[in-house]
Amino acid sequence: MNEMGKPEKPPRAGRTSFIYGMIFLSFASLIARMGYLQITKGEYYRVQAANFQYVKVPVLPVRGKIYDANNNLLAYDAPVYSLYLTRTSMMNHNTYAQLADKLAGVLGISRGKLLSTMTGDTAYASVRLATKLTEKQLSYIQEHKSVLPGVEVVAESQRVYPFGDLAGQVLGYTGKITKEDEAKYKQLGYINTQIVGRAGLELEYEHQLQGSVGYEFTTVNQTDGSVTSLGFSPQPKPGDNLRLTIDGRLQAETQNEIINMINQSKYKDEIDDASAVAIDVKTGGVLAMVSYPYVDPNWFADGVSAAKHATYLSTTSAQMNHAIQSPMYPGSTVKPANLITGLQLGAISPSTVIQDHMITRVGQATLSDDGMSHGWVDPIKAIGVSCDTFFYELGLNMGKWFGGVSNYQHWLNTSFAQGITNLFKGEWDFGLGQITGIDLPYEEQGTFYVEDSRQQMARVPFHLQQAEDTLKKTGQYPMYGSPVDLAFAGIGQSQQFTPIQLAQYVATIANNGKRLKPHVVQEIIPQDGSKPTVIQPVVENVVKANPEYFKIAQEGMYAALYSPGGTAYGVFNNDSYKAAGKTGTAEITVHGKKVDNSVFIAYAPYDNPQIAVAVMVPGAGYGAESAAPVAEKMFNTYFQERHEFFPKNQWLDTKVPADWTKSPAYTIPESKK
Repeated sequence: MNEMGKPEKPPRAGRTSFIYGMIFLSFASLIARMGYLQITKGEYYRVQAANFQYVKVPVLPVRGKIYDANNNLLAYDAPVYSLYLTRTSMMNHNTYAQLADKLAGVLGISRGKLLSTMTGDTAYASVRLATKLTEKQLSYIQEHKSVLPGVEVVAESQRVYPFGDLAGQVLGYTGKITKEDEAKYKQLGYINTQIVGRAGLELEYEHQLQGSVGYEFTTVNQTDGSVTSLGFSPQPKPGDNLRLTIDGRLQAETQNEIINMINQSKYKDEIDDASAVAIDVKTGGVLAMVSYPYVDPNWFADGVSAAKHATYLSTTSAQMNHAIQSPMYPGSTVKPANLITGLQLGAISPSTVIQDHMITRVGQATLSDDGMSHGWVDPIKAIGVSCDTFFYELGLNMGKWFGGVSNYQHWLNTSFAQGITNLFKGEWDFGLGQITGIDLPYEEQGTFYVEDSRQQMARVPFHLQQAEDTLKKTGQYPMYGSPVDLAFAGIGQSQQFTPIQLAQYVATIANNGKRLKPHVVQEIIPQDGSKPTVIQPVVENVVKANPEYFKIAQEGMYAALYSPGGTAYGVFNNDSYKAAGKTGTAEITVHGKKVDNSVFIAYAPYDNPQIAVAVMVPGAGYGAESAAPVAEKMFNTYFQERHEFFPKNQWLDTKVPADWTKSPAYTIPESKK
């Protein structure tokens, strides 16, 4: 009670009453609004809900760019306009049929095919009808939008390779997901309209280049077919960019040099393919990889143009990367590896000297040395002049064949098996015959051979790992060959290797036995500004041999280029950077005709190796005739770019030549396409 005798009001009682009053009014307003919307406006909004449909539309990402080592842009996505149909629940077969009638002639697509696309894959509401729309098509669609419900023009992208066939097999190409691959890509979360890598780096680095699909939420007015965007969730994420180890200038000059060599060769009618590889000796990065015949990835970008070149593509091996997919007989290029192996295992010694007697008799077989007698030959001279007699004897010594044995089959299963295994294992340790692991798809391994007396002395594959394991366990391995196998293996006539294996091998010699894994990508660069992934050198093996033996082989390779009588003396005797190399000539059969495989391996400079190369031209004669001159030009370009060993007026910049599209490597293959 207060002083007047009246009861007191509780503290804040007036304020509480006000709050309760406001709550009552709010609910009353809400109820009134709901009544207005449901009763007064209910019919209007029911019509609106029926007329509009919310749609989730996938948006493709922009594929990552590809640059060479010097930031020349080799591949990128260019904008194109595509036509999409957003399907709604109100549409039926009649709707699609009418749209097909209106669009078939404009798009240049048959009515049946267009109708099939519209009614096909129902996994997504949106389906692409056409891409690369012309101005005329865009104008028609804009003018007739009112009678094309759900049809919308979308800005997309198409892969472009600005230098055409430059490194075409290395870059690869992109294309649509095929029916054969649908399940695989669906499992990976792809949608059926995505463009994917089909070959080369585009395939090998598909995951990095692709990026991720975004989704745009839209409303479709089912009365007039208009589409309104509500935003993205999530946004499409662009793919990562790649910076390669490939030197675009060196690649261009090598492609030109190879095609010029072929066109000027007296063997040009016999040459179907050629390849060349250059590797950075210090890192294993591939500086150039050339495979002839050439291919332009742009042909496959739109899924249509390749048909215009179908004859060329079906009658040549342009879609093969011969540098990694075509093992061939290497000839005498294996001799440095065999020399080091023979020295290490005691089949010969640094002081071994033989007289080249031109004819080596092995049982009933007579083996000859090419050319004139080399006189007295030591290990260094044996490499320099490529003395077959020396390496026949080295191979025979590996298998302990000294003219005859008391028990021939026992010798085959023991000494012969061990000798041929050791010889091939020595080559294997240098990377010959192995998959190198280069970051490109479809690499082929090499093959070792022996003769099989059960099959009329036909050459059959020799299973090196199996032989090695069995010999370790039992000391024997069943063989059906002959001592001739040892002799032929010594000179490179019983094995087949790819140019990438030969390039890795000669780089290993230059590195005194350290074998680095070759790679084409130098950096993976995210487009969101995050830290790039730098590809570091990987040591795959270290050849265990006395450093003195490497020195002997290297001196022999130097002599091959700079000593009179050296097999490539006429090619390299004026070069200031001083290289070391080895020619190879192997008899092969092309189109039923016996020809020579021209092979050459080398590294430079001799006293501080930077670059190693391998060149192979089947059907092009001796190694010094065709392959060696290409390698010499590759060395020249490399050092001219780096402003070494050449006067300033011969220096080159690192840009792809401005006249590339007018060069023989571009125009001559194009004229045959």
